[in-house]
Amino acid sequence: MKKIWINKADSFKKAEEFDQEYYQKMTPEERLDIMQYLREEHFKIKGKAKLNGRARLRRIAKVIKIIKP
Repeated sequence: MKKIWINKADSFKKAEEFDQEYYQKMTPEERLDIMQYLREEHFKIKGKAKLNGRARLRRIAKVIKIIKP
């Protein structure tokens, strides 16, 4: 059985620091598994559960042009 735990932080900054440390301790594969799980849950909620699932991740690139004054 998987254990569930929480972290109570005094501020948003401390909560963010905790999250950063927590995810940095994970392997890249563990982080991808979490992201994929959240992605699949999102598709279930939005009614798109019949998509390719773990077939591949969407890739998005955005080109931003910086104009210097």
